[in-house]
Amino acid sequence: MRLTKHAHACVELVKDGPSIVFDPGTLTPGAKDAIARAGAVFITHEHFDHFDEALVAEALERQPELQVFGPSAVLEKLGDHGGRVRAVAAGDVIEAAGFRLTVHGERHASIHPDIPNVDNVGYLVDGSLFHPGDAYFAPDAPVSTLLLPTSGPWTKLGEAADFVRAVRPARVIQIHELMLSDLGRRSTATLLGEDGLTGVAVTEVPVGDSVELAG
Repeated sequence: MRLTKHAHACVELVKDGPSIVFDPGTLTPGAKDAIARAGAVFITHEHFDHFDEALVAEALERQPELQVFGPSAVLEKLGDHGGRVRAVAAGDVIEAAGFRLTVHGERHASIHPDIPNVDNVGYLVDGSLFHPGDAYFAPDAPVSTLLLPTSGPWTKLGEAADFVRAVRPARVIQIHELMLSDLGRRSTATLLGEDGLTGVAVTEVPVGDSVELAG
């Protein structure tokens, strides 16, 4: 499985067939091209930085085989497109574009009591890679590669460290890092990394670069 890192929380996975894309939001300039290659798009929650509603709606019209999965708010915004848009929740199992995904978690991490919370789901791909969206929810399953959000109004480095410790992955890749400077990304990787609080190396994948992932 090859992972391509796009800006913010958007990643693209490919094996032998069509790719799958996670969280193509309005802060991801490469999202349109990524979706054009995809057989399926997975949305963790409805916030604009994870879900560009207009872009995904356009892709559904342009790509008649494209499937979209996300919390019920995604279905409500897009419509079902003949069953190609599907609402998912914790416990669901999805087969799409040659991948098997299980759904975990229910709610976005709290930002502030004055800001309404929304549904948020994480996706475990092929029993190996976990994209949590905007939550530090640890799935009750082994995880080889954890995509770790490191910036945003809801994040805390102490909670991020506890999240990695709870998941116990073999590898961590930093995502949702757009609000950090270069120094911020490096210092975060050091604090949370192999010689820091978690004992697991935190990999920074530059936007547009790809890495090969073992199962």
